[in-house]
Amino acid sequence: MSRFTSEAAFLACIDRHFPNEHPHMVRGRGDDCAVLACPERMSLSSDLFLEGIHFRCSYFSPADIGYKSLAVNLSDLAASGAVPLGFSLGLMVPPADREEASADPAEGVVGGADAQCVLNGAPMGTEAYWDAFFEGMAELAREHGVALTGGDLSKAPVLGVSVSVWGGPAASEQGSVPFLHRSVAKAGDVVFITGDFGLARIGLMALESMGRDAENLYPRAVRAHLRPVPRVADGQAIARYAAVQGGEPRMGLMDLSDGLARDLPRLVGTDKGSQLCVELEIPEEAVHEEIATYCLANDLHALEQATLGGEDYALVGTCPPEWLEGLRTVLPGVRVLGHVAKGDVHMLNGMPWEPCGFDHFA
Repeated sequence: MSRFTSEAAFLACIDRHFPNEHPHMVRGRGDDCAVLACPERMSLSSDLFLEGIHFRCSYFSPADIGYKSLAVNLSDLAASGAVPLGFSLGLMVPPADREEASADPAEGVVGGADAQCVLNGAPMGTEAYWDAFFEGMAELAREHGVALTGGDLSKAPVLGVSVSVWGGPAASEQGSVPFLHRSVAKAGDVVFITGDFGLARIGLMALESMGRDAENLYPRAVRAHLRPVPRVADGQAIARYAAVQGGEPRMGLMDLSDGLARDLPRLVGTDKGSQLCVELEIPEEAVHEEIATYCLANDLHALEQATLGGEDYALVGTCPPEWLEGLRTVLPGVRVLGHVAKGDVHMLNGMPWEPCGFDHFA
């Protein structure tokens, strides 16, 4: 079984999966800096993806880890309506012979290093493991046409992935489209979503209690957690539609990473003193059937779990109500969750609703 024992082995593996010539690079990997072919304006985002904090190797395959570490960054570009161009990769690699302590699933994802970092019997230090990791990442990079421009490698106590991604403005017949952002809502605007909410949380809880056997009962939820789909095309379509409307920015957008309960107040600028709140009307039947099934089997409230759940990477937005019909023409899957109102008390189905959800430091 071939083992990786040097930085050169990692770099050779990276080169097998990521071309070093790309339309978005003037000069690629191999120098101290890459030279990028950049538009006048760029949208930039970075995310960390750390073992024991964001994922467990016991149920994330190496391909899943590679895929998701890039996907969560591309989702940020989707929220700005950007066209993905490139990314850099920082990789923290634990020693192949480390003595690992199994994390306690009862404590959630946060925990120690995972003792089961293997792929069909191939441990993390092997070529097979890292081939699968980089192919999972490269699969998504090819789908979105992004270039790996460079990065860094280091030994570390646990596996960690740091990705920085950037993109340019979408194009339209009128020229470049402005990027979208949060905190443009006004009272009376509708709150909408494209994609599912709450599924990834159910996938996480099922994986924690059942391992990969959870796929047999909750396939959509498990896939939502392991392989979230960055809604890049949706974000660009929303940005183009907003640009056609003209005038001041009135389309707010963000991706759903920490759950509706925490992210929607951020979307309307509650955290920045906007004095706005959200009033949601979400019927029980709007919750995905796998959420309802899991919650029934585990004595949980389905709507509560759905609104607390993060990592769905759906897009949530606000816009004037008169824009809604046209937006649905562009994106037929758009669903209305409620509306924006004046005040500081968020409401869900007529009841006060606390803005709680995932917090890295809670």
